[in-house]
Amino acid sequence: MTYRGGSRVFVTARDGLKLAALDHAGPEGRTPILCLPGLTRAAEDFDGLAARHSGKRRVLALDHVGHGESGRAVEMNRYGIEHSLRDVLDCMAALHCHRAVVVGTSYGGILAMILGILRPTALAGVVLNDVGPKLEPVALGHVQDFVGHDPALPGLEAAVAHLKAKLPPLVMDEAGWQRFAARTFRAGPDGAWHPRWDTRIAQAMRAAGEMPDLWPAFGALAHVPVMLVRGALSELLSEDTALRMGEARPAMRFVEVAGTGHCPTLEEPEAVASLDAFLDRIP
Repeated sequence: MTYRGGSRVFVTARDGLKLAALDHAGPEGRTPILCLPGLTRAAEDFDGLAARHSGKRRVLALDHVGHGESGRAVEMNRYGIEHSLRDVLDCMAALHCHRAVVVGTSYGGILAMILGILRPTALAGVVLNDVGPKLEPVALGHVQDFVGHDPALPGLEAAVAHLKAKLPPLVMDEAGWQRFAARTFRAGPDGAWHPRWDTRIAQAMRAAGEMPDLWPAFGALAHVPVMLVRGALSELLSEDTALRMGEARPAMRFVEVAGTGHCPTLEEPEAVASLDAFLDRIP
């Protein structure tokens, strides 16, 4: 089968904002995969996963409000976990995806855990990419600084250099960095490359205060298979928290990506092998 890429689809949220997704077609007989990206990321981050699995099952990847091709909010308080959860559930209903294996990167993984409390029947399995019930405050501060800054870069090469300087270590070749940068920034009317997210999200994060205790949410995933991916150099998901997660869920599949901080792209060979094996076991 030749992979032809995903179709861009749009859903209207309950408050009228546009929600964008990439819908990668696949056989209807198996549980679909629902991909939820990180805070500065977009649906295209999961193109590689979709290329490997769309022949086996449907793969949906969402853009959170304020990100990618989704709409930007007028009110800053629209950016937050509660509204994002509603958006995910609205998209699942509108796109006839009532139960899925959720692959959540960072912020997307937080949403996946809380879905275990709000809508446990919607989950057939969960992959948490470099996120857990406890997030380290110092790393969260770095994330906020990155989210809130528009560097207005002159082009793709400058975007690559900026990301290499500002982000934790990531294991990618130069072509990989260029793809990553092209998914992170986009040329604006002024010709400069700007973030593909609303930088006001950083203000919303600060206004929201400390993260809630997510251990109950992680515990709510007890009814489904769980996989944890951690960057070996991650400062957001500590080694201690990952160990505690493993102690709480001895059957949890765990893979650590060497030389990588927050967060793995899920295209690293060790991540791909473990992730695909985990997904293939779910009907």
